[in-house]
Amino acid sequence: MDNFDYPAIGQRIKQLRKRKGLNQTELAQMLKKSLRTVQKYETGEIEVSIAVVNQIADLLDTTSTYILGYESSTTQIRTLADVMDFLFKLETVEGIDFKINVQKPPRSKQWECSISFDGKSTAEFNADMCLFLEQWEDERSELRAYNSTQAAYKRWKEQTLAYYAANAVKCTEPEELDRDELIARRTELLEKEYGNNESNE
Repeated sequence: MDNFDYPAIGQRIKQLRKRKGLNQTELAQMLKKSLRTVQKYETGEIEVSIAVVNQIADLLDTTSTYILGYESSTTQIRTLADVMDFLFKLETVEGIDFKINVQKPPRSKQWECSISFDGKSTAEFNADMCLFLEQWEDERSELRAYNSTQAAYKRWKEQTLAYYAANAVKCTEPEELDRDELIARRTELLEKEYGNNESNE
């Protein structure tokens, strides 16, 4: 959790604690922590783990993301273009590599399109994306089967966003290549794909 402003987190904890009418000793007892630990949380002297942030959020009737200072996007999705624009932005994120899979007639009975992340890829965040999507599908399945509640689902979303809020990413636009470089890379790609196939036959 190196990307967080711990003094700011501490201030939010302090404000929420006071709003709840608790003193530091009472909060420490509820957290099963020492008074000194809570004092250090509030001054930002020590890191607050995600597990403790989640616990504090529950006790102080707030969300983990609020305590951490993470603000999810407030941009409203009003058109299909907004959804597509978000997907375009995935191309710019360093550390994420994805494939677009298309199945359609006549080669397939179904018309299905999906975006997939190889969890064993060398891309830094691909495994995180796979883990997230796996957990998301589990949570959605539980909700659809009426084994979970909207409140529990919302809580899981908040805790998931809080957990990954420390994982800063860098976005860069794909590089523009001149014609010669484009041809050279295209040739290299074709040799890699088809040259290897020929040598394996």
